[in-house]
Amino acid sequence: MAGMLVIGTLTSAGAFRSGGDSSGGSGGSAGGPKYRITVPQTLAGGEYKLAKDISQQAASSVPHDGANAHDIETVGGQYSSGTKSLVMLGLYGTIDDPETAVDHTIRGMTRDGKTEVAVTDKEFTPSEGGDSLTCGVDVRTEMGQKVTLPFCVWADSSTSGNVAETDAAHLAKDPQSIDLQAFADKASKIRGEVRKPLG
Repeated sequence: MAGMLVIGTLTSAGAFRSGGDSSGGSGGSAGGPKYRITVPQTLAGGEYKLAKDISQQAASSVPHDGANAHDIETVGGQYSSGTKSLVMLGLYGTIDDPETAVDHTIRGMTRDGKTEVAVTDKEFTPSEGGDSLTCGVDVRTEMGQKVTLPFCVWADSSTSGNVAETDAAHLAKDPQSIDLQAFADKASKIRGEVRKPLG
């Protein structure tokens, strides 16, 4: 159930809807798409195993073209590790303004009326180096049950990705107790596993 809550949070309300304004930024897409997003059988060095490929469900929630993203393909997977359920959603194509894509993704996660910001998102640099990710914690209420959802989002000129996790053993874990640096490190590793060069 917790995994389905994560999926619902990320795919509803246009969580990956990079379009929506007409600012048409020029965030470095001149070189064209450079990466694609894949759905591996395992993530985070084998810690999580693929439970369900949700690419079709995710694709139905995201337009192929918008004001800020073009020729978009969407993929996703639900993964499990013990009591933990992790959802990875990604899109690839041409993203004119990566910062806008990240902002729209995060704002989209709380548009369903059931999800609230618990820890405001901020940028984290992975401990092992690499591009920063934007991470935070939301709390979703479903049938009276509060579910704590740490998440991380990234975007570049050809990909955008989102990773969120729940733990069935600690569904309502104190959001302030989440180690977001550790989660950002994990999400960075996942980004390296799912983002593959085109060609």
